[in-house]
Amino acid sequence: MDATPIYRLPQDTLHQIFSGLPLRQIMICRSVCKLFNQVLTSPCFIDLISTRSSLHLVALRPPHRHVASHPGLHVFDPDQNQWLRFNLDFLPFMSLHPVASSLGLVYLWGGDSPDSSLAPNKSLVVCNPLTRQFRVLPQLGSAWSRHGSVLVDSASRVMVLTELAALYFSGSNQWFSFSSNLPSKPRSPILVSDSVYALCDVGSPWRSQWKLFSCTVAKMKNSQTWNRLERHEWGDVFDILKRPRLVRGNGNRILMVGGLKSSFSLNSSCSTILILRLDLDSLEWDEAGRMPVDMFRCFQESSKFKVFGGGDRVCFSAKRVGRLALWDYCSGKGEWRWIDGVPGSGDGLCRGFVFEARLTALLP
Repeated sequence: MDATPIYRLPQDTLHQIFSGLPLRQIMICRSVCKLFNQVLTSPCFIDLISTRSSLHLVALRPPHRHVASHPGLHVFDPDQNQWLRFNLDFLPFMSLHPVASSLGLVYLWGGDSPDSSLAPNKSLVVCNPLTRQFRVLPQLGSAWSRHGSVLVDSASRVMVLTELAALYFSGSNQWFSFSSNLPSKPRSPILVSDSVYALCDVGSPWRSQWKLFSCTVAKMKNSQTWNRLERHEWGDVFDILKRPRLVRGNGNRILMVGGLKSSFSLNSSCSTILILRLDLDSLEWDEAGRMPVDMFRCFQESSKFKVFGGGDRVCFSAKRVGRLALWDYCSGKGEWRWIDGVPGSGDGLCRGFVFEARLTALLP
């Protein structure tokens, strides 16, 4: 076996050969033989291709209070139209709840660890399912995992946001805590560059009135209030959508998604689901897409739906629908299609996030 010519090649040569492959083929080659697995998981090779290849996937979050005997991350590959599963058994936690991702790294709440010295309570963990590396971030109280939204923008910037307070982690060995001073509970907050954007209800108990708020991380550290983003030219952009949500778009853009009201009455029905896009440089809105009528009929029968994704892809789920709807703008025009074969059981109300899978090395 050792006489096989490929075994005589220097490791650097093998690295150069395999570095030209797309990540999908690299992952397949890792399971061919022990030599390939050693070469393709070595720190040198991971560093070589860490910024080259990536898979643009959509990951599912497990249901609340769900503890799997064989933890894993279910993802959908829109380009190949197939479901994949990444094993998370390398993490020393009994309970795992993936919540966010950035630059190939996945952020999870981990708990019930058999090693109490590692994670006595809920811990926020960052890992790469492809390299099977992980790091436990400085300890947080369990209340943050129950009430906080985890926002990530880069490998070294993480925020956990609630209505009253926020925690910020920038790669040091500690969290910085400060008051968030939001007017109400933030809906679907997102972190774009050094600013946080969130929708807040400033209406009455009888009628919601959603507004867009923003605050830079620097201002938040100084306990300054959030700014309400509004322009006269926007008109009634926040009033035409029912239960709007924010999704991070491409570049310096954000998406706002919600049911398009058929009228301005208090309990008006919706005619479809609308996706609006805000350019943060020009502060101008435009319509990015609207769900086809035939597809929306499946969502009309459900009183609740979820939106997740980012960039040029947004997924929609609802109770009793049994599959996901996908809006895909990668080709430069909005295309809608169904995603079948959603793994797991439950009421069909899926949550998730974008996972750009790559062999990113996890720094200590």
